[in-house]
Amino acid sequence: MKKFLAAVAMAALSVPAFAQGAPQRFAVIDVQRVLQTSTPGKAAYERLKKMQDERVARAQKMDEDAKTLENDINTKKLSLSEDKLTEMQKQLSDKRIAMQRYAQDADREVGEARDKELAALELKIKPVIDALGKEMGLAAIFNKFESGLVYASEAIDITETVIKRFDAAQVPAAK
Repeated sequence: MKKFLAAVAMAALSVPAFAQGAPQRFAVIDVQRVLQTSTPGKAAYERLKKMQDERVARAQKMDEDAKTLENDINTKKLSLSEDKLTEMQKQLSDKRIAMQRYAQDADREVGEARDKELAALELKIKPVIDALGKEMGLAAIFNKFESGLVYASEAIDITETVIKRFDAAQVPAAK
């Protein structure tokens, strides 16, 4: 056991000198909170919500049209000719297929838009985080809940500072 401790002590002493001067402080950011409370994050959320609401409204309209046709088929079933009934059932089937395709396309479009918005926000916030890291003399900044981190003292959480700087960076300078 003494040999092991001696080896650990020797290894610690052999750490290069440049590493001793490197920053040793860490911080965390609650990225989800930045996205939900920063001005640019809220704006991105509103754009995505509007897009999603439009897709949902159209899907509801398509569903109402299909239900109306289905009701017509059920109420007029006995008075319709076989050809007319078959035609209406085909229209209903086509409407249902169109609804499924629309739902899949809408999900894909909203997902792509979300990814695009997040990428744009990341490009805007990265310089803010980098500057804070340098300014605060930090060795590393972690995404609070997506880094495998299971505990973080509030003392190292710089989320509020990031939000304030991010919001301030979005305001055009007065001329």
